[in-house]
Amino acid sequence: MQSSTVISPKVETYPNKPITVIVPFSAGSGSDLVARALEKTALKYLDQPLIVVNRPGGTGTICWNELANASPDGYALGITSSELFLQPLFVSTKYNYSVSLDPLAQITATPFVMAVRTDQPLQTVADLISYAKQHPGQLKFGHPGIGSLGHIVAETFSKTAGITMNQVPFQGATEEIAALLGGHIQVIFLTPGAIKEYVKSGMIKILAVASEQHLNDPVLANAQTFQEQGIDISYNNRFGIAIPKETPVDVKTKLVERLDAIITDPEFKKDIENTGLQFEYLGPKESEERWLIDNENLSKAVQETGIVDLIKSQKQ
Repeated sequence: MQSSTVISPKVETYPNKPITVIVPFSAGSGSDLVARALEKTALKYLDQPLIVVNRPGGTGTICWNELANASPDGYALGITSSELFLQPLFVSTKYNYSVSLDPLAQITATPFVMAVRTDQPLQTVADLISYAKQHPGQLKFGHPGIGSLGHIVAETFSKTAGITMNQVPFQGATEEIAALLGGHIQVIFLTPGAIKEYVKSGMIKILAVASEQHLNDPVLANAQTFQEQGIDISYNNRFGIAIPKETPVDVKTKLVERLDAIITDPEFKKDIENTGLQFEYLGPKESEERWLIDNENLSKAVQETGIVDLIKSQKQ
């Protein structure tokens, strides 16, 4: 009697094609720098390339809407930032991102910095506060968008210092820096990685860091914190990776394992720190817990700074 052999169908392995990483802000922004570092190291661990796609605008909503609406098959990832929690507080967004998306990892926890052109007379926080009090409303500060974390840091600073500055929103870091260097604004609020090379070249000076500690990067390490200068401000922008909520558990598990390998690679960490960002890795569970804390803290901040009222008034 001849035995028969049952041949199982070939099971597709994940991933078997390139994976898209959607970035919420423009080239040169902190989120973009994180995506480029992932792109550089990914092939070593994923067996497939990452394709970085920038979707700036709407303070992240364009990117995160696209991610939440993407097929939950593991081939669309998105870079997250702390703005993820902010837009649903201001406008009726298509999705509540903290519900529609699942965090896979946190990669950085980087404070915003306040910076000026080096050739300006405002060379300390005290200089800036003094000038603003003597010339109320004359200083213009740039930030990455109405209701962005940079905007919150700036308005928190103004409120705490008892001064008035005029806000000017931009689509991303590149535009904001160009406006500062062109003399159209006097102060910017950005993540340090976006201005590191300008600090290194002597064109831009960091006046204060919104953190309890100095920055790790040797180029930026001498910048004082707000707290050292009598202003109690501490805000970290946390860049991470998320996927659509309905992504199958087995795909998510594979992604988490391979992202862990990428993010803990010494070369990846070195690349992140070389951009001026602060490396702080959290896994999916810890990232989700951090999301809950940040959501609560930022909800309180936008009320206290009056940003919610500003956005409502612009709609009327």
